[in-house]
Amino acid sequence: MEIIVVDGGSTDGTVDAALQVGAIVVTSEKGRARQMNYGASVANGEILYFLHADSIPPSHFHVSILNSFNRGRLSGCFRLAFDCNHWFLKANSWFTRFDVNAVRFGDQSLFVSKDVFNKCGRFREDLMIMEDQEIIHRIKRYGRFEVMNDFVVTSARKYLENGVYRMQGIFFLIWALYYFGYPQQHLLRVYKQLIRKHKLG
Repeated sequence: MEIIVVDGGSTDGTVDAALQVGAIVVTSEKGRARQMNYGASVANGEILYFLHADSIPPSHFHVSILNSFNRGRLSGCFRLAFDCNHWFLKANSWFTRFDVNAVRFGDQSLFVSKDVFNKCGRFREDLMIMEDQEIIHRIKRYGRFEVMNDFVVTSARKYLENGVYRMQGIFFLIWALYYFGYPQQHLLRVYKQLIRKHKLG
């Protein structure tokens, strides 16, 4: 199993920390889709697993993924949990058990066979926002998808910094604007204007 960290020019010690624990570190132009595509291009394995830097997978995630793959699933994700016990975030997490594209985002992580990933065209690098939502529709055309029962635990920091209900409202607004066909530059402008301490370029 390879652990590949794709660094987009961080200045917070990410590279040194990753190297110290034996990860393969590569550098790429900044941008989630671009960085994930580059990581996939240098990976040698048959199965790819994409995980955001602020999320922790289940302890035996690789076993769950292999079991799912051996059952004929060519892609899938885990359910989501936050590192905060706020009731509203718990309610949000509950809905991630369903295989519904509308509630499928990158925080849940994503496994996909390398063959399917390449066939579907990889992440769209012209998308700065919603790239993880968009690819799910294409991936599912090439084989069965599974939502596995274990949980990825992701940081609730953005919700706590911006207000839990306010942050959810912002995410819903961006989601709606995306599906109404608003251009990426407009979505990015809304994101930057409304979200405190954002990290998008």
